[in-house]
Amino acid sequence: MAGLTPDTPQPTEIKLHKASRVLEVAFDDGQRYQLTCEYLRVYSPSAEVRGHGAGPGVLQVGKQNVSLVGIEPVGNYAIKLVFDDGHDSGLYSWEYLYELGRDHATKWQDYLHRLAAAGVPYGSQH
Repeated sequence: MAGLTPDTPQPTEIKLHKASRVLEVAFDDGQRYQLTCEYLRVYSPSAEVRGHGAGPGVLQVGKQNVSLVGIEPVGNYAIKLVFDDGHDSGLYSWEYLYELGRDHATKWQDYLHRLAAAGVPYGSQH
């Protein structure tokens, strides 16, 4: 996990919108990102999802309806997200949350391409 540097934007607000399953994160540089629970789950920084070495990690499928049931602070540098599918082993550093927001369009397209390459059409993963 990347560490904090003096330039790492710090969150000023973290708000879970339960009905829409969106985590809204505002940063001290003025950026505000709305990250779906599904997106956060499929890009979990855990070894279970990322894999234990180089490579694309483990493709996560069937996560459209996943929700957050807990958000736990980890020091002054990260949060641990607890999902209703039992996944809770990823620590989301401020830097990683910022990256997920900043690079959302690219990362989401990459995820959809990986699903397609695996022969799993998006929306039929239940």
